[in-house]
Amino acid sequence: MTTSELAERPAPSAAEIDRLVEEYDPESNFRRLVGAAAGLVTLLGVALSLFHIWTAGFGLLNEIVHRSVHLSFVLGLIFLVFPEQRRSRPWREWTVSLGFAAFYLYMAVDLVRALSARGEVPGAPWFLAAIALLSVLTLPIPALSAERDRIPPRDWLLAAAAASVSLYFVVFFEEIFVRRVGSPIAFDYMMGVVAILVVLEATRRTMGLSLPIIGVACLLYAMWGPYLPGPLAHRGYSILRIVNHIYIGTEGIYGIAVGVVATYVFHFVLFGVLMQRTGVGRLFMDLAAILAGRRVGGAAKVSVVASGLFGMISGSSIANTVTTGALTIPMMKRTGFSPRFAGAVEASASCGGQITPPIMGASAFVMSEMLGVPYNELILIAVVPALFHYLAMLLMVHLEARRLGLAGMDPATIPTLAAVLARSWHLLLPLLVTVGLLLLRYTPFLAAFWGILSTVAFSYLPLLLRPLGARRLDTSSALGPRALVDGLELGAKYALGIGAACACVGFILGVATLTGIGFKFGAAVLEFARAIATTLLALDPVGLLGERGTTLFLALLLVAIACILMGAGLPTTPTYIILASIAAPALLDLGVPQLATHFFVFYFGVLADVTPPVALAAFAGAAIAGAEPMRTGLVAFRLSMGKALVPFMFVYAPSLLFLDFSWGEFVLALASGVLAVVALAVAFTGFLRRPVAKPARWALGLSGILLVGNDPTAILAGAAVAFPLLAFHLRAAPSADAARLARGKEGVAS
Repeated sequence: MTTSELAERPAPSAAEIDRLVEEYDPESNFRRLVGAAAGLVTLLGVALSLFHIWTAGFGLLNEIVHRSVHLSFVLGLIFLVFPEQRRSRPWREWTVSLGFAAFYLYMAVDLVRALSARGEVPGAPWFLAAIALLSVLTLPIPALSAERDRIPPRDWLLAAAAASVSLYFVVFFEEIFVRRVGSPIAFDYMMGVVAILVVLEATRRTMGLSLPIIGVACLLYAMWGPYLPGPLAHRGYSILRIVNHIYIGTEGIYGIAVGVVATYVFHFVLFGVLMQRTGVGRLFMDLAAILAGRRVGGAAKVSVVASGLFGMISGSSIANTVTTGALTIPMMKRTGFSPRFAGAVEASASCGGQITPPIMGASAFVMSEMLGVPYNELILIAVVPALFHYLAMLLMVHLEARRLGLAGMDPATIPTLAAVLARSWHLLLPLLVTVGLLLLRYTPFLAAFWGILSTVAFSYLPLLLRPLGARRLDTSSALGPRALVDGLELGAKYALGIGAACACVGFILGVATLTGIGFKFGAAVLEFARAIATTLLALDPVGLLGERGTTLFLALLLVAIACILMGAGLPTTPTYIILASIAAPALLDLGVPQLATHFFVFYFGVLADVTPPVALAAFAGAAIAGAEPMRTGLVAFRLSMGKALVPFMFVYAPSLLFLDFSWGEFVLALASGVLAVVALAVAFTGFLRRPVAKPARWALGLSGILLVGNDPTAILAGAAVAFPLLAFHLRAAPSADAARLARGKEGVAS
């Protein structure tokens, strides 16, 4: 297919959008149920949403009970809502499934052996038979599967088992945590093994293979510690100790990861879904068109602004890419951008919403909880890094449009601000209420409670005000009974995947606290960085490199790579929790402030969605644009240069995060950072009023890297290279593309 044919490809239909979401976003791969099963799922989903709304407004339950109720709904619903993921190579699926089944049986047999040594084996044959049955049910046997419109019997059994492991704590809370606290009985351990099985299987259903495999690896690491080589070795832990640590208490499955989902993330996922159903997505698109549509490359700039606004509340970069990309990608192609560039712009912009205050896809609340930093301080800290990301994206979009000679959008297609506000001003009120309460230091779940209620209430304003003369307000925003039920159900469904992922993250966090693997990882990173630094210093005869600076840079680079690898294919929130627990300690030992380390790993975890080879957001954008996925991913990664640069900047200059603040460091870092972004944008795009030759592009790229840091000598050297080259190309005569741009503007005006 030629470029012109790709550019004329029509926008995807609603059915095509649903298919793309299901293909690239496993969290949204829902069954299309009918009949009694659909009614039951709706009832359970609405009940889960109402439970969280009630507890947010009228008080949380006991920590264990609250998280147990949450997980009993989440894990049970997953097997009813999500079909088994089918892959193109059945033999690979069988191999993986048999591996998981063997692991479950291994844990069950090991547990029975350990209980036998203590003289506690009541019901052992029944327990082994139950684990064997559940293991068989997890295999991809065609006879056990069903079509997408009904639930097979095996999924009813798995759902019952999944719900029971958490309801066990709700029903027997006083017995387990009061009367015999610290002294589990054999049945507690057996339920723990069932819990491990259903959590891994629920995560496989919703997230794919990467996170469950990491979870299994962590559990085996805890068990096989004495047999591991070098610094990875530890004394090892018995199956009884592991199950007790992972299942009973708040160190594993019911730990901080599930806690933040049950008290923060779920509420904002539901808030975002209800806001979307009122039509706020259209409002964001209109506002973005008003702000950026008339500018050079207006269609792409609209994509950047709209996707950033939408992604801020959606929480999923992939769903955001598909939802907003269905409108923005065809629009970019029609105005002259290549399909590859259009898909990359949308993917990179959608990921930008995760780092954009004030909501940040709900990750800000998790970070606030883990760091103990008030939310209203955290979102102010996040402003400068986010601005650098958008500066880099908008600048590269602008230069690409200049290079291609593209004008802005047709003014006739851009609404006026007065018309948009007259129609939809009431849709902004819930966001203002929520953010206002957060800034006033109300708890996030209470702010979400009022945000949800205000979304429903304000959606009816057009109907209430119409008799008073407000006839221009859009009445379609009203959340009637059917729309409200659908929103409550859909909000619960969208929260299922992240709930299962965070339960599985509990394995990683539990093993980390049990074995100290986070500190071992940090020590290994530092050792490797120092070894490479020693080699580089030996090759530096004039002493340009310093030992500490070289070691820090290499450690940052290694941690960044680890963050991208570990974040591949995972939602933002569990990715951040894993990285903050495993990767962040590596930087603390080098004197990097804790807040800077958490922002560093968070930014690179988000970057994983547009970093090949597992760039799911970029692949979704490529599918809509009709472009080659891997090349689209590479362009999206280039457009996300701001997200890759900024973490290094605020590690070297903490004043950008308002840490150890000094005006001198802040101004220097801000100025050098802006110059670095400009230099690298020109280097990557190869254009500034006219094409930039390759030697100049390499020089600008090198100068941009030198400008990222706090060393005055390096900054001066980078500026000495960048300023003359940028000035030369700015003063040069415009190329023929600029003339095409002028003609395009004249054509649009006429």
